[in-house]
Amino acid sequence: MSGQKVLVLCLAVTAVVLLAAVAFTTPWRPLPDVPGGATAPDAARDFSAAEIARGRALAEQARPPVYLAMALSLAVTLLLGLTPLGARLVTAVARPFGGGWVWQVLLGGLALLVVGRLVALPFDARLEVVRRRHGLSVQTWPGWWLDLAKGFAMSSGLLLAVLVAFFALLRHWPRAAWPIAAGAGALLVVAISFLYPLLVEPAFNKFHPMPDGPLRTSLMQLAEKDGVPVEDVLVADASRRTTALNAYVSGFGSTRRIVVYDTTVQTATAREIELITAHELGHAKRNDVLHGTLIGAAGLAAGVCAAGLLVTWQPLLRRAGADSAADPRALALLMAVVAVVATLSGPAQMLISRRLETRADVHALDLTRDPEGMIAMQRRLALANRSNLTPNPVLHVLFGSHPATVDRIALARDWARLHGEPVPASPRP
Repeated sequence: MSGQKVLVLCLAVTAVVLLAAVAFTTPWRPLPDVPGGATAPDAARDFSAAEIARGRALAEQARPPVYLAMALSLAVTLLLGLTPLGARLVTAVARPFGGGWVWQVLLGGLALLVVGRLVALPFDARLEVVRRRHGLSVQTWPGWWLDLAKGFAMSSGLLLAVLVAFFALLRHWPRAAWPIAAGAGALLVVAISFLYPLLVEPAFNKFHPMPDGPLRTSLMQLAEKDGVPVEDVLVADASRRTTALNAYVSGFGSTRRIVVYDTTVQTATAREIELITAHELGHAKRNDVLHGTLIGAAGLAAGVCAAGLLVTWQPLLRRAGADSAADPRALALLMAVVAVVATLSGPAQMLISRRLETRADVHALDLTRDPEGMIAMQRRLALANRSNLTPNPVLHVLFGSHPATVDRIALARDWARLHGEPVPASPRP
């Protein structure tokens, strides 16, 4: 069987697995239809005009640096990958070290990553200025640079190691390399997700168990009531970077843990923290991290096969100045194809994420039976995090990982109507 036929078969199999997993495991309707129709989201019902304007102002100022960084990074990646410029850069940086294929992959890959990072850097700095201006960031510039350097070092180090192994496969088993890489990549996604709480998170935050007291006791009792085994609830020292409130669940199996920002512990009420934790327990009970990991693994496998079809296409190789996919000069083309595949798959990933977040909200309501408290909590989070309460619908579909605040508040009112509870009034003073 030819290499192209192997890739077509690989793509067909992985795509079917991915589509089936998404179709049958994504909670498309976390809440049943409400008699009389769903509550219409209305920011003005629960927030003042000044509060709405404040969130909109931050969004309008943050949008240009965020989207310009994304657009320019993609444009530069395509320029390097779809012209001989990338191949020349890969060859030039490896020449002082003998120009061997390993040096081309390591130094050429690093050069391509550095160029992409430098293009986005001014816009990232601008976004940090905007966040400081609106009181969201309290991080020092040395701390910001250190986080940037650590993030780049960890991600690029892992990627370069993967690229060396991948090009070694291509050179020795050109036909089998892509299916092998698809399977190995899927396993790597699972391993990274499992180890992330142990290896990555501690590099950026310090964690300590929530101190003994009424709050910790109530959260552990809530987890016990929910039937979710939780050994502890950890508190992250997020306050040295931000004033935002947050909590999350990461890892799965023996590395699963629920983390609450210290800003949340310090400023939210005990009931609000319970409701936030109930949402995270929803993720833990439904194994959403594992679910997302497996979907991501299947998506990566399909993406590798799709990338293989494009990178082995001779017209693209000639345009990129490479002889074959195993030629390290094709590295820039490979990165460009991966960037395009990742960009195109982004909206689907965001859609799945929003469905999982909605299901976790429903779980929190089922567990606490407190729609009024849920609405008050969502209001506090939105104000503390300077959320945009009237997001652009198109941008939200493309890039929103969570439902909009007004949608989550409307969901709480729909839950109350569905369960015969009094519909909460506006918590706005």
